[in-house]
Amino acid sequence: MNSRTGASPGPTLEDVARAAGVSRATVSRVVNGVRNVDPEIQETVRQAVAATGYTPNRAARSLVTRRAEVIALVVSGAGDASEAEQDAFASRLFADPFFGRVASGVISYLRPRSMHPVLMFAETSDARDQVVGFLRQGSADGALIVSTHAQDPLPAMVAEASLPAVLFSRPAGPVPISYVDLAHQDGARLAVDHLLARGCRRVVTIAGPLDVPSGHDRLDGFRNAMARGGHPYAPVAEADFTLVGGARAMERLLADTPDLDGVFAANDLMAQGACQVLRDHGRRVPDDVAVVGFDDSSVASACTPPLTSVRQPVEDMAREMARLLQQHIEQQDRAVTSVVFDPELVVRASA
Repeated sequence: MNSRTGASPGPTLEDVARAAGVSRATVSRVVNGVRNVDPEIQETVRQAVAATGYTPNRAARSLVTRRAEVIALVVSGAGDASEAEQDAFASRLFADPFFGRVASGVISYLRPRSMHPVLMFAETSDARDQVVGFLRQGSADGALIVSTHAQDPLPAMVAEASLPAVLFSRPAGPVPISYVDLAHQDGARLAVDHLLARGCRRVVTIAGPLDVPSGHDRLDGFRNAMARGGHPYAPVAEADFTLVGGARAMERLLADTPDLDGVFAANDLMAQGACQVLRDHGRRVPDDVAVVGFDDSSVASACTPPLTSVRQPVEDMAREMARLLQQHIEQQDRAVTSVVFDPELVVRASA
């Protein structure tokens, strides 16, 4: 027992070493993030750390590694949002299943490595400057950036400052920054091919924002696949990746193309909004109109009927984003790179 507090001391490096069957020095190297340790030994030590409940002394570890062990998870936009707009943006973000999946993937990678995320919003020029300053002064070792606008200047600012960072989705412009992304055009092709194979002949699409690369790519993929299927023209309504936006776009499409029999929505929230409007107009899904969404989020399973959706493995992409960032932190001169994931179609009742 501790003579001053009466509490039992916590697990030590020696306890972890015994549990892992390695030396104390090896445990220290793994805990402190020292490279050149066999990956299998690293995993054995991490399992022993979890089993014993060992908690590294962060202050002591930082002296060894010269790192903050903090990662900035930054959600950024463009322009200068008002305070009310920033509050509304934060509310939408926390209600969006996409960001929850990103955060889950990032945390699942960082937690066993004793790295901690700090959520930051960068919706104004001052906020973007604060993010860059936070990184420059070493308060975080690097940044994982989820950009919500094609004109977002933050990726370029971070790249110009030579700060470790990885972006979710490719940048809209030629910015030298590593990123993870999905083959969005391939995903749209999967959706179109499925709708045409069902016998749909009047297929329309609810596109995402066309100033966002993913929205633009999904629309291009839709148009290309429709043309290859013998349908050179298909009606399009642009929306904003929200349920309300999808509902409004569906209303417009029904008014302009009342005989439509298939809908490809560029995300699940918009597809859900489309299904609601179709029901309100007496259209049965999928008997009268087949609907395919995109992302395969929790919305797809909760929708009525459950959505056929193009799966974007967001959690896996977020983990890969964190892994790439760790490499950039450990190797400051590492070249920028990209990892592009393949989509797959998950068939449910809506199509």
